[in-house]
Parts: sequence; structure tokens; C-alpha cells
Amino acid sequence: MLVGKIVGTVVATCKDEKLIGKKLLVVRIVDPETGSPAGYQVSVDTVRAGVGETVLIVGGSSARMAAGLEDHPVDSAIVGIVDTIDIAQKNTKGIG
Repeated sequence: MLVGKIVGTVVATCKDEKLIGKKLLVVRIVDPETGSPAGYQVSVDTVRAGVGETVLIVGGSSARMAAGLEDHPVDSAIVGIVDTIDIAQKNTKGIG
């Protein structure tokens, strides 16, 4: 599972018929600890996300299992909208 930020939309008038009616969004993958960008990808929206929102993304067979996409040509799906991210500080003493 990856964390990303929605930065745009994709309009494709010519596409596989199983993708008709599916919203495609451009997601900037980010490092959840630093917020640094780690690339872009296009994902199918299954949760009604919008530009500017932070989202959870799954890929591969997990993406096809999301929201009834089992028989769709999908490799990336948005499956959640993130409210907050809390990362525990690293233990510098080597314990736990």
C-alpha cells in the first residue's frame, strides 16, 4: 500500500470498455515520513477522492479486488482517503 496526493485527473475518450465510467486520477506518490515525492501514477478512484486529498493506493491484484474491479484492466486503485498520518519517532538507542 502506498500513500499519495491527488494532483490531477485523466480524461481518456478512447479506452477499454471496462474502464468506461471509471474516474482516473493522477497521484503523486509521497514518502509518508518526509512528504518527499516518489513519482507519479494513474489510479482508478474507488472512494470519490478529489484533487488535493491524500489517499491510500494499492496495486496489482489488490487493485483489481477493490470495489468490484476483478475483471478490469486495473493495476492501481485508490482505496482510502487519509485523515492523518502519525509516524512514531525512531528509537536511536536500538531498543524496540
